[in-house]
Amino acid sequence: VQLQASGGGLVQAGGSLRLSCAASVLTFSSYAVAWFRQAPGKEREFVAVITWNGAIPYYADSVKGRFTISRDNAKNTVYLQMNSLKPEDTAVYYCAARSGRNAYTAPYEYTYWGQGTQVTVSS
Repeated sequence: VQLQASGGGLVQAGGSLRLSCAASVLTFSSYAVAWFRQAPGKEREFVAVITWNGAIPYYADSVKGRFTISRDNAKNTVYLQMNSLKPEDTAVYYCAARSGRNAYTAPYEYTYWGQGTQVTVSS
């Protein structure tokens, strides 16, 4: 399984970005997909996760109400819509996937990782 994250960029505080995670796997609908982020000098942290059928999205408290995770299994793609961005959202964002119906928030639970996309929010 290969994951390709895209959509990052430079945006002013209060702005929006939409990240995409495209997967090269025929059975994408059987995978849970999560977004993580890592800022310089910090550990990788959980952002959001969506189950195989999109029924149960779950968010970190720091992004709840501002970010929305969704998926289009027909396009093998998961999205992260990020609104009301803050400078503290600045990080490299990674998508990750694991087979199965359960969703997890710990990075070690995920088998497949994308290459990351940089998000920079200026104040």
